[in-house]
Amino acid sequence: MPRIIVAATPPHGHTAPLRVIAADLVDRGHEVAFLGGSRFAEEVAATGARFVPLPDEADFDDRTVDDCFPGRALVPPGPERLAFDLKHIFLDPVPAQYRALRELLTEVPADAVISDNFFRGTLALTLARPAAERPVTVSVGVAPPTMLSIDTAPFGLALPPRSDEAGRSRNAALNAEAAARAEPLRRYAADVFARIGTPLPDGPIGNVTVAVPDHYLQLTVPGFEYPRSDAPDSFRCIGALPVAGAPAGYEAPSWWPELTQDGRPVVVVTQGTLDNADLSALVAPAVRALADAEVLVVAATVRPDGPRVLEGLLGGLPDNVRAAGYVPFELLLPHADVLVSNSGYGGVHTALRHGVPLVVAGAGEDKPEVAARVQWSGTGIDLRTGRPGTADLRAAVDTVLTDSTYRARASALSSELAAHRPFDAIAELVDGPRAFTSGEGAS
Repeated sequence: MPRIIVAATPPHGHTAPLRVIAADLVDRGHEVAFLGGSRFAEEVAATGARFVPLPDEADFDDRTVDDCFPGRALVPPGPERLAFDLKHIFLDPVPAQYRALRELLTEVPADAVISDNFFRGTLALTLARPAAERPVTVSVGVAPPTMLSIDTAPFGLALPPRSDEAGRSRNAALNAEAAARAEPLRRYAADVFARIGTPLPDGPIGNVTVAVPDHYLQLTVPGFEYPRSDAPDSFRCIGALPVAGAPAGYEAPSWWPELTQDGRPVVVVTQGTLDNADLSALVAPAVRALADAEVLVVAATVRPDGPRVLEGLLGGLPDNVRAAGYVPFELLLPHADVLVSNSGYGGVHTALRHGVPLVVAGAGEDKPEVAARVQWSGTGIDLRTGRPGTADLRAAVDTVLTDSTYRARASALSSELAAHRPFDAIAELVDGPRAFTSGEGAS
């Protein structure tokens, strides 16, 4: 069977999908080595893959990202913070990633290297040798693609696509402005790759990231991603990965039977797995907004102290609210009528897999772009802020509950997602490609 290296940058949202991919490949009988952040060693080992830690220069804990990258907390959220992250979190580690990949390839002459799209050490590997002299490289899009296109506005503006004549004129102007603003970042990336002897091709870094790998697999479906007539042949949507169910020994909370017996619509509210330090951003105002509504609210705080913190913020929980720390979404969302979310890419796709419409309030990183796709796809309402007011939240939830078109579109996306087989799509690319000798891999 083929030997595979799976590599992931340390953030949880990047590692989690690659770990699921590694587990599936192990189940298929492949020999898998996983190169990733040290805090995931036990989780990766539990899949049966061999875990290999990233070098210290490329490893960090995204739960304390501001401590790991001094000065980041002083950079205001928005374009400046995004540029900081791209430079220091995702470009500076490239030499160490590339070195670690080369060293691992001397031990494991892999047939394929599969990595998240931010692990650009694989980009360097792809550029370093002709295709016949290296493993197949597969990049997995764990966030919306950032490539410029004649059919879309540049990433970060959260604008819907337009491919008519006026829209393409708009896109061309905006893309030119974006390319000019990003020129310092492109030069920075070019310097990083030049130092390791793998010059980057010309063009925006977002386009290079998609075009260079042998295969670029976006973890979504066409119904949730903007169409691009000029996308490279390497780019395709393969569907979303399933998330883990309940861990062994999980005990459902005492209020769980209410999800099916209460009779009221169920509204789940969450800020995701990492962006939940300040529950006053979304969870608390959503609970306030729905306190007198004829709904059952499940506040999934995804932190052990979340229920206590939320109760403190609100001065007590309304009668229709059930607060929880960790609740497996694979068990919870089948009972939900609406998900109120901060528009994390994985969480939104989990909701859509279950046909649940959304109200999204995203700020920072890729969240505004994910939220814009919710609105564009017709599967929910984008509040276009990370800190919405109670009136806007209440109006949006009421609209999604009463307007059946949102549920219908979410159901259609659920069917589209079910028709895709992402694990099979990945396996087809790595079953039977060429292997190379360890000497070639180390050059």
